[in-house]
Amino acid sequence: MTNNNLPADRQPVIRVVPYPQDTNPAGDIFGGWIISQVDVAGSIVASRRAQGRVATVAVNAVQFKKPVFVGDLISCYASIVKVGNTSVTVDVEVFAERGWTSGNEMGECIRVTEATLTYVAIGKDRRARTVPRT
Repeated sequence: MTNNNLPADRQPVIRVVPYPQDTNPAGDIFGGWIISQVDVAGSIVASRRAQGRVATVAVNAVQFKKPVFVGDLISCYASIVKVGNTSVTVDVEVFAERGWTSGNEMGECIRVTEATLTYVAIGKDRRARTVPRT
C-alpha cells in the first residue's frame, strides 16, 4: 500500500534508519533517539540561518503521534518559524516510511512526530551573538 504523505514541496534535512539498539523495552524506537534526530535536523536549519554555530536552548514542544519501528526510513523536515535577535525557532516534522525495503518505489508514509525547538547563535567566545538579518 503506497501512501505518500511526505511534503511534496520540500526536501528532508536528514534521513536515517533506526536499528535494534535504538529500541525501548517495549521494542519501539526510543523517544530519546527520535528527539536526537529532531535536534540534528533543527540545528542544521538554524545554523544555516544563523550563519554559524548554534546551541539548543529549548525544546518548546514535542508530540509523538505514532510509534517508530526498526527499519522505518525516517525523514525529518525542518522550517524556521521565528528569528529573534540571538535565536532561531524551528519546527520539525518527522515522517516514517514503512515497507521501503520491499522493492516498492515507496512504502506507507506517516507523520510520527512534530516538534518545535529554539536555538541560540553562538560566537567564538561561546556566548550568544546576533543572528544576521539576511
